Amino acid sequence: MNKIVRKLRPSDYWRIGEHESWFSDMAAMGFHLKKMGLHFAHFVKGEPKKMRFRIDVSINKKITPEQIQMYEESGWDYVTSYNFFHVYSSPVELNAPELHTDPAEQSYTLKELDKKLAMNACIATGAMILMIGMLCAIWFLDGTPTLILVQGLAIQQTIVTAFIGYTTYNALQAAFSIRALRKNLIEGKPIDHHAPWKKHYRLNSTLAFLITVVIGLSAILPLLQLVKGETKTLPKENVDLPIVRLADIEKNPALIRGETSYMRDGVDWENRYTYNWGPLAPVQYDTDESGIVPGEMWEDGSGEYSPSIHTKVYQLSISALTDNLIADLIKRYRYGDSHENFVEINHPQLDLLIVHEEGASKEVFASNGKAVIYVRYYGYAEINSIIENLIEKIHLISE
Repeated sequence: MNKIVRKLRPSDYWRIGEHESWFSDMAAMGFHLKKMGLHFAHFVKGEPKKMRFRIDVSINKKITPEQIQMYEESGWDYVTSYNFFHVYSSPVELNAPELHTDPAEQSYTLKELDKKLAMNACIATGAMILMIGMLCAIWFLDGTPTLILVQGLAIQQTIVTAFIGYTTYNALQAAFSIRALRKNLIEGKPIDHHAPWKKHYRLNSTLAFLITVVIGLSAILPLLQLVKGETKTLPKENVDLPIVRLADIEKNPALIRGETSYMRDGVDWENRYTYNWGPLAPVQYDTDESGIVPGEMWEDGSGEYSPSIHTKVYQLSISALTDNLIADLIKRYRYGDSHENFVEINHPQLDLLIVHEEGASKEVFASNGKAVIYVRYYGYAEINSIIENLIEKIHLISE
């Protein structure tokens, strides 16, 4: 039984002359074309032969037995088809006449394919523009691209969009190439059946390998984020997490956790922590915590004193991203406040410290090394209490 050998096929299927030349060179090395698959061409290993190959184009993917018989009578044997391209072979010594002796007449066989490829290129271009628009909205609509990058939620969409862009480029190239080939044929210039193929073949093989690796890795990202991510109810007692706790800021033994009003999937979402993972921020925490001091009232008499705290924690892979991340966090959470209200303070234990205080609302943005922590607190504790606790936590993940 003859051995089947699979070889990565050239992806530029519209380069008709190069394919014919490739098939002939492979036959000369003893690899005789049997079938063209989506990514690989199947060859039967045998004795080297000098063969000629010709590709006939038809908008119909299947050719009729009558057409096959007609070409056989001219010395051309049907080999295989891929999409709209039908491959025939003939031994060199047979010196069979060309399938198409008149280039201008052959150009008509490409007319329908020309229209179809032009339509495909238009659809692909429209899809790419739509994808780019959606991606730009994700990255830039609220002006926080570093935060989007660090959270890692748009990396796969970006890679998929890049792949669609590459596919669109190929669709446009196919449309323009077939049109150019038709023009040459109409002008009487025949297809070069010995066109050099090695340069494009190596380039396409390298690109195919890189694209496969990148797409494969990008497919793993959401899986990793899904597997690693988790949300749990925040325990009342201290836990070994780099987050600022409400009790440590309030320092009031009377502080208790009130009845929650938002339970879902067994998680108290008013007192929870969420762990996320991303390639540029392998440690991410997002927490909420609230409490009540029975018998103590808000100064405006609106009810029992019930302070709350929200914390975001990032341990980055690249420390150079910290300043931009803090700038984006301020943009995301300033809710219309002027930038002038966010004051930078020099602190010997932090690389960057920015605070915002307005009544009972206090915010602290800080970085040290690879760590960034954002704390939003609502209550009567001093902002220095937040900063002191933040410094203690940020040192846990700054290296």
